[in-house]
Amino acid sequence: MKDKVILITGAASGLGHAIAANLLEQGANVVVFDINKESLSKLGASFDQHQVDVTDYESVQHEVDQVIEKHGKIDVLVNNAGIIHNELLVNLQKPHSMKHSYDSFKNTLKVDLDSVFIMTSIVAEKMVMQRTKGCIINISSISAQGNAGQTAYSAAKGAVESMTKTWGKELGVFGIRTNAIAPGFIDTPSTAAALNDKAIEHIVSSTPLRKLGQTDNIVQTVSYIIENDYVNASVLQVDGGLTL
Repeated sequence: MKDKVILITGAASGLGHAIAANLLEQGANVVVFDINKESLSKLGASFDQHQVDVTDYESVQHEVDQVIEKHGKIDVLVNNAGIIHNELLVNLQKPHSMKHSYDSFKNTLKVDLDSVFIMTSIVAEKMVMQRTKGCIINISSISAQGNAGQTAYSAAKGAVESMTKTWGKELGVFGIRTNAIAPGFIDTPSTAAALNDKAIEHIVSSTPLRKLGQTDNIVQTVSYIIENDYVNASVLQVDGGLTL
């Protein structure tokens, strides 16, 4: 891991920050792309920070060029930036506007899907041009398999997994590996905020390991993918067996 240049999106807070901090500790040069200026300012000087909207193609192109100019290369891209959106296709509890908002559908796909395409197309081009045997890691979700109330989110993550497998085949010939991680329910403040105690108890009882995952479980999986150079075009489920 030492001296690798690793670019992580959405890494100013939450899971992305945990991944970034771990890789920095292992000796990597960590570049953070995030839209939140306030969160970026709290990271400290050890990270190469870039405030950027990863859904804006021109902005991403500019910032990636800046990274190459400063570091000379990008070895690893972790596409972590994203949002979770919960909305039923038809909601009987909203009689005056029952159907799923098209605007929220488009916005979720823009953030969760378009950003992955934009980041990967731009970074992969640099890797190919520089003959960097790089690694791309997309953060997906078990919701990619379909989850009630998450039409847009499930669609986006399902597409991310399809792109992952496609790019694994396309970019593999250049020595560039592409994989995805599909976390299950992770014990984080956002999980606690989104689910009540009864829902969490049901998830735990439905999981063969009878517990929620921890952030470290995802962090360790990122390191594993980077270090194992024969893992390619795969989606690694990190869910305690929930989706079996």
